[in-house]
Amino acid sequence: MEKINNNQDMLNELKDTNDIELQGLIESELNSDSEELSNLETKLLLSDKYDKLDALIEIHAGAGGTEAMDWASMLARMYKRYAERHSFKLEPIDEQFGEEAGYKSVSFILHGMYAYGYLKGEKGVHRLIRISPFDANKRRHTSFASVEVTPLFLSDDIDIDIKEEDLKIDIYRSSGHGGQGVNTTDSAVRITHLPTKIVVTCQNERSQIQNRAKALEVLKSKLYQLEVQKRSDAVNQVKGEQKDINFGSQIRSYIMCPYTMVKDHRTNEEVTNVDDVLDGDIDPFINAYLKGGKKWN
Repeated sequence: MEKINNNQDMLNELKDTNDIELQGLIESELNSDSEELSNLETKLLLSDKYDKLDALIEIHAGAGGTEAMDWASMLARMYKRYAERHSFKLEPIDEQFGEEAGYKSVSFILHGMYAYGYLKGEKGVHRLIRISPFDANKRRHTSFASVEVTPLFLSDDIDIDIKEEDLKIDIYRSSGHGGQGVNTTDSAVRITHLPTKIVVTCQNERSQIQNRAKALEVLKSKLYQLEVQKRSDAVNQVKGEQKDINFGSQIRSYIMCPYTMVKDHRTNEEVTNVDDVLDGDIDPFINAYLKGGKKWN
């Protein structure tokens, strides 16, 4: 309130003077106030039951080979930079590296108040158009990657009975690019829940026991999410429709050639600075999605 009163006083002062410097200060303050109000409005929209929870982010490379795997790694970095901007703690879960570059798949948890609420609209297929750094002829390529966002339910909320006979547990050696950080023991864990065919992998903990515990935690959240969907149409938005990772299914396009633009195809929100978006500045798209309400689901 004090800030608003100060701005009002400056506006009154500007009426009596033609101070260019004061006018610039007022415009700067108004832009800042507008951004704060927009962010506050967005936060008020985070009222769904699971919005306050942590978020499990899973990224899978789609059509496009090495290009798509590199695109998956670019998306992973984008969300990591977003997490840093918003003081979310990032916990790596699993990384499946591509043969030449990037990720076949990567997953991590973002811990923080409203992490799921802010990022739930990121689920879907993301398309990249650029001049390929892997193409000697410098041709334009289109790549796809899918993003899945799952709320990480609290253990007290989950009453799921997982039977040992329903699990297929595989132990394997953690993958990596090489060097001293590579795990040289068979500690990575892949759990397949046979009745639902849900597969969860974890390899970033220090031991097989820790990886198994984390994988089971993620599996419980996924099974609980599935149960919620079965019980109530009101929360079907938690998972959303599954789409193929290719042409025609994208929710957002990131265009770096022949012009630069990022466009969300659900809200028509557009940003011309692709580099800023890929550096984690995705708030305009998140705000537009949340303000669009239920119609995007």
